[in-house]
Amino acid sequence: MTHDYLIIGAGPAGLQLAALLERDGHDYRVLEAGPAPGTFFTTYPRHRQLISINKVYTGSDDPEFNLRTDWNSLLSDDPALLFARYTERYFPDAEVLLRYLADFAAATGVRVVPRTTVVRVSRDGDGFRALDADGRTWRGRRLVVATGVSKLHVPPIEGIETAERYDTVSVDPRDFVNQRVMVIGKGNSGFETADALVETAAVVHVAGPHSVRFAWQTHYVGHLRAVNNNFLDTYQLKSQNAVLDGTVESIHRRPGGGYLVRFRYARSVEAIREIEYDRVIACTGFRFDASIFDDTCRPRLVIDDRFPEQTPAYESTSVPDLYFAGTLTQQRDFKRSTSGFIHGFRYGARALHRILNSRYHGVAWPSTELPATPEAITDAIIARINRSSGLWQQFGVLGDVVTVRGGTARYHEEVPVAYLADGGLGDESALAVTLEYGAGHDAVDPFDVSVPRVAENDAQGAHRATYLHPVVRHRRGGTVMAVHHLAENLENQWNLPTVHQQPLAAFVKECLAGAERWAELPAGRARPPRHRPGPAGVRARPAYRRRRRAGGPGRPDQRRAASGGDRSG
Repeated sequence: MTHDYLIIGAGPAGLQLAALLERDGHDYRVLEAGPAPGTFFTTYPRHRQLISINKVYTGSDDPEFNLRTDWNSLLSDDPALLFARYTERYFPDAEVLLRYLADFAAATGVRVVPRTTVVRVSRDGDGFRALDADGRTWRGRRLVVATGVSKLHVPPIEGIETAERYDTVSVDPRDFVNQRVMVIGKGNSGFETADALVETAAVVHVAGPHSVRFAWQTHYVGHLRAVNNNFLDTYQLKSQNAVLDGTVESIHRRPGGGYLVRFRYARSVEAIREIEYDRVIACTGFRFDASIFDDTCRPRLVIDDRFPEQTPAYESTSVPDLYFAGTLTQQRDFKRSTSGFIHGFRYGARALHRILNSRYHGVAWPSTELPATPEAITDAIIARINRSSGLWQQFGVLGDVVTVRGGTARYHEEVPVAYLADGGLGDESALAVTLEYGAGHDAVDPFDVSVPRVAENDAQGAHRATYLHPVVRHRRGGTVMAVHHLAENLENQWNLPTVHQQPLAAFVKECLAGAERWAELPAGRARPPRHRPGPAGVRARPAYRRRRRAGGPGRPDQRRAASGGDRSG
């Protein structure tokens, strides 16, 4: 039997996509290597505390708004399937997530085949074939890989194979009493490991070639989280621990036990330093395991071969009908947004479901009809940006899109902005609404009071905001014609009449006028240039003019996109 869809992996992303396919009555199967959903979380994180937040008390009874601070729930219309019903812990235990995933699978009726380890994937004229460890063959017209980054990333260090590994090292601190320990890796797994050894190890050194990057500064939740950085106190307050900036050149076992590590500092001219340790632990991250694919369907890999390369539709760039869901989709926004985490990729999985519906089942992207007036469109945008969880979590990646044709506007929610730019919703005039941080936001210390910043509710300076704020782009045939920023607000309430609503309405009105001129061209006649000709390599100004209004949108070069010019993903 050939299914419409084979999904490999019953982790959060596989379950999210399967639940949507199940709801729509599609033909699919989910192949899961473990005995139950979420096998990854039976091992990770090793010390069992999740760093995905679970804020139960928000002061709001709006379930959509509350998903902004619920990083563990999957998307469902069933209020019983909210993670907050399982625990009030802000940083929950991984065992609670496992219980939640099992309950989600049972409640949604997803068709998961447990204990089915896929060992080989091939492709022929009828689609994909997945061979499991028991010799069974599963067939699917389309294949969705939702296995996550399940293989440890091993850096090219001489002797690294002799080091202990994050996935197997003991998590009992008593096993490290009075020992000297090197932890290789400055990510959350490295500092999670180091922090667990503070009370028992004599010395702990955390080493890596790059500077420590803090999530509270970069807004990338995969960078070092505060919950894992207590170790830094023990370094800077002189408690025998240290963070070493540089490269581990080699690791050698000593004849009498322990290790000799040759280390090259990054910030000094000192010769290579040789340091002795009792234990060396590699916490160097994870990568995608592509070994199951044969030559008929091996996907192209990128980012040091750690992730499969994907189109804006989450499809392999080299293998048609091979799609990816979950943490693998962070290739599209690597270290810029949240596609590597449940609170981000749950929306990506829903977007993928809508893309599959459009491509293979003739179902258009869900939308609601609006009057094509500045007032109606502005009201719809303001309402969404003040409660949407998808735009909030997938900042700069997903956007709401308002398309206009004749006297009718249609409002589409949570469209990948790269998919829109690629023509996913057609070539018509559209307004794309995203939430974004400003350019250079990750280079600013948010706690440094000497650094000037744009005042909140400053409509004139909104384009210079670095904090999260709404950005609206007028797109025409794939080209960004104009950009409008809404002023940032301390409590993220973008609904003040003179600061947010009126300037946005003025911007929308002018965009609608430009769209009408575009639509009035006779059929078959070439569209006018999207930009006036300019010097080579220089982007020209938009073809239609705008007036400068107090508190209004102003020129596009005064309202550069929050993440680099007019870039839209």
